[in-house]
Amino acid sequence: MAVLDHLEPKNVFHFFEELCSIPHGSGNTKTVSDWLVSFAKERGLEYWQDALNNVVIIKEAAPGYENAEPVILQGHMDMVCEKAPSCAKDMAVEGLDLAVEGDTVLAKGTTLGGDDGIAVAMMLAALDDPHMAHPRLECVFTVDEETGMEGAMGLDVSMLRGRRLLNLDSEMEGVFTVSCAGGNMTACTVPVVRQAFDGAVLTVTVDGLLGGHSGAEIHKGRANASKLMGRVLYAVSRATELRLISVDGGLKDNAIPVSAAAVVAVADAQAAAAACAALAEDLRNEYRVTDPNVGVSVTAGGQGVPMDKLSTDKIVFFLSCCPNGIQAMSADIAGLVQTSLNLGILTTAESAVTASFCVRSSVDSQKRLLVDRLTALTEFVGGSVSVSGDYPGWQYRRESPLRDLLVDVFTEQYGHAPRVEAIHAGLECGLFCGKLPGLDCVSVGPDLDEIHTFRERLHIASTGRLWAMVVETLRRMK
Repeated sequence: MAVLDHLEPKNVFHFFEELCSIPHGSGNTKTVSDWLVSFAKERGLEYWQDALNNVVIIKEAAPGYENAEPVILQGHMDMVCEKAPSCAKDMAVEGLDLAVEGDTVLAKGTTLGGDDGIAVAMMLAALDDPHMAHPRLECVFTVDEETGMEGAMGLDVSMLRGRRLLNLDSEMEGVFTVSCAGGNMTACTVPVVRQAFDGAVLTVTVDGLLGGHSGAEIHKGRANASKLMGRVLYAVSRATELRLISVDGGLKDNAIPVSAAAVVAVADAQAAAAACAALAEDLRNEYRVTDPNVGVSVTAGGQGVPMDKLSTDKIVFFLSCCPNGIQAMSADIAGLVQTSLNLGILTTAESAVTASFCVRSSVDSQKRLLVDRLTALTEFVGGSVSVSGDYPGWQYRRESPLRDLLVDVFTEQYGHAPRVEAIHAGLECGLFCGKLPGLDCVSVGPDLDEIHTFRERLHIASTGRLWAMVVETLRRMK
């Protein structure tokens, strides 16, 4: 029995409920991809389905719009599958259990997948409506956005004529996203040589930090535990002879590390402890607002053969001098971080230390600049660099007819102007801008609460208002 059939807009919620009955977590998209193909076949619409399971469905222009420029509607079909500890559902094979509470739709015990199932539902509603006024619609359904945008990266866009793209993957009504960062993971590996050293072995820890997302929270001035560890090690090396055994910090490239630990051998344990205590006082003062609980602790003991002096000096030099945090602010959008990097994961192996950075910029040349800086620094100490997962940024356009049209429609419908913003994180829009030169792109969406958690909620009235804005925007694209 349908749970959402009484909700408006009826066709949007009808297709959303159909989608929710099909398992469609990231990496598990073949069934939902085939469902989209069946939808196109049943209506005689032109479509493409690639080996990755991306789907493109084309609907020719409505009467009177034959000479209008095509428009691309875009969203991703995969969802993040999370569930409450008490939930026994197997989300790989079972659909969602939907419910309506007040003005919201939720899934019992699991994520809802409104991110980005609502885009799928709206595109299908537009393709299904024989009376809607619109130019040629090119609806692009990508896969695996949540795990690295692999679908958009691999999509062949040669069938797309449009150079206007409306992305339906935002989570806040009334906020138009018009720029995002591109990025990559840059791993710097420095080889080390080990040699016995007669000294006291200590474990030094930096912890008590708040951390956060390296895109959404890089501007908050929070400390990076691995970078602070570089300062600690340098301070110790100035106080006494130092040999590094290991240094590790962070768990994810895109998360600001909250702790780091180093095992060291020193000639004078008391001098080392005093240097750590003095620096701890400085750090508590420097970060008294952003990281008030920052701490540096020293305990006796630890295991491993020390690195030789040259290797130790190289690692301390690298950690002390590597760039981290905000590198440039946008000149176009006040308060927007344009370029940054985050030392996310620091690990020590027997023969090398590796520092992995999440590099972000909405200006591709500055992203390349950061990779060049890391490469120069790493090669200077005899190391090597590898870059993976590179995706382009979506640079702000001073002139955007699509943005202007959406602002006009929104203002007329709502009685006030929307917020036009940029984000310092990745969106598929950046990949499409890289593949389709001259693309005019805006990202919008309805209100969604606590996405990627089992508490996720989609707001019904907000969905209706967004749909009305999309319909009116398409009508005006004549």
